[in-house]
Amino acid sequence: MSEWFSGSGERVSFEDILKFVKLHSNNNGMVYVGCDSFLEKHMCTFSTAICLCHADNQEGGRYFIKRHKVRSDHFASLLQRITAEVQDSIFTGMKLLEHHPQAKIELHLDVSSPDKENKTSKFADMMIGYAKGSGFDCKIKPQAFAASSVADKHSK
Repeated sequence: MSEWFSGSGERVSFEDILKFVKLHSNNNGMVYVGCDSFLEKHMCTFSTAICLCHADNQEGGRYFIKRHKVRSDHFASLLQRITAEVQDSIFTGMKLLEHHPQAKIELHLDVSSPDKENKTSKFADMMIGYAKGSGFDCKIKPQAFAASSVADKHSK
């Protein structure tokens, strides 16, 4: 299992993240989970973000990030890579719910709207269906900040 880090770069255990999520959820905060990937010659770097914001009396927010690399030949197509991103977000969301079923979790998918002409647009409906079919609310670009901003920053 990959190591988690705070937004400031300090190592943090998943158990500590669960404590933050519990406190955050008890203060009516939202938990946003997103994943992004960056394809290089022989490696693909995946970055998953857990963002905590919008709690009662909270200014700003905090986030946690994990990164892992996989050989790029495991992803012959963009669809395989986008599916792996959404799968990782779903898995992370499920692990959080396993420990804190009351948490309000929203997945952020790094795909563009189906009415756009971007590379990921044709996968939007399928990925939204995957996330919603797994029991999660979700957002896509440009509202998907956990994936397209936070995780993106750490995938490069």
